[in-house]
Amino acid sequence: MSKWEETRLLAKIAQMYYIENLTQSEISEKLGIYRTTISRLLKRAREKGIVEIMIKSDFDECLELEKLLESTFSLKEAIIIPSTDEQNEIILKQMLGKAGAEYLKRIVKDGDVIGFAWGTTMAAVANALSDCNSISANIIPLVGGPGNIESEYHVNTIVSKVASAFKAKGHYLYAPAITAEKETKKAIMNDNNFRSILELWNKVNIAVVGIGAPIKSSNLIWSGYFGNEDIEFLKRVNAVGDICSRFYDINGNIINSDLNDRTIAIDLEKLRNIEYSIGVAESLEKVPSILGALNGRFINVLITTERTAKLLIELNSNM
Repeated sequence: MSKWEETRLLAKIAQMYYIENLTQSEISEKLGIYRTTISRLLKRAREKGIVEIMIKSDFDECLELEKLLESTFSLKEAIIIPSTDEQNEIILKQMLGKAGAEYLKRIVKDGDVIGFAWGTTMAAVANALSDCNSISANIIPLVGGPGNIESEYHVNTIVSKVASAFKAKGHYLYAPAITAEKETKKAIMNDNNFRSILELWNKVNIAVVGIGAPIKSSNLIWSGYFGNEDIEFLKRVNAVGDICSRFYDINGNIINSDLNDRTIAIDLEKLRNIEYSIGVAESLEKVPSILGALNGRFINVLITTERTAKLLIELNSNM
């Protein structure tokens, strides 16, 4: 086949497929060429520049950031929300919640065990759930919840809202995230009411978690869980973040301490091995926290803002 004939044939097939909307089978029948050959020739038309595909979208930059994050950190998916300096914290939290809710609606199915952490971002995800399909699934807390915060942010409230939205079965944990004494944690974990939650932690296949910056914005700070001694310890060991009240450094190394021994929450190691571990977080001060979570592979899906994503990539490239 001459170069002229090849180019003409490629252009003809491309015209039929992309402009006339014929299927590959229909083109095969019309031209007397095997369907597998049609597929190969369409690919060749793109390689030679006969066909150029352009996606017109307002999300071009965010899509590029998503692709970069996915390849850099081997993520299952990154979802980047367009953001500007004019958007306040409340607006950004609502946008994160909506994105988290829509992603959850896309992936859930019958038989799932779906775990949630607590806090303002998790509440935003739960509040954004609407028009959900009913599923036969278990919704569980991944961590204990404090009794001295607004009930909207408590893990049991979040679990209840999510279970209601999907018409699924909710399970509840009546225990603090961190106990005052190790013995208190042991007593709670040995209680019959806790054992069912522990069994479900071993079966969870979808986790939805926030990411805290422990020294400044952690839920544990503003809820009164930590005193000065705890904060000083976290500074000394270079803790940059927490997930489900368990701490790690910038490299994703888990910090084992007296705090860990008093924490009632799923182990971070378990999050590394589940199907979907979804981190929902944004803000300048949380950039090191998010990077540590990615380095530790505690999350394999990240939902964040454009501004945070750019700072995250910059920090990672400078390390």
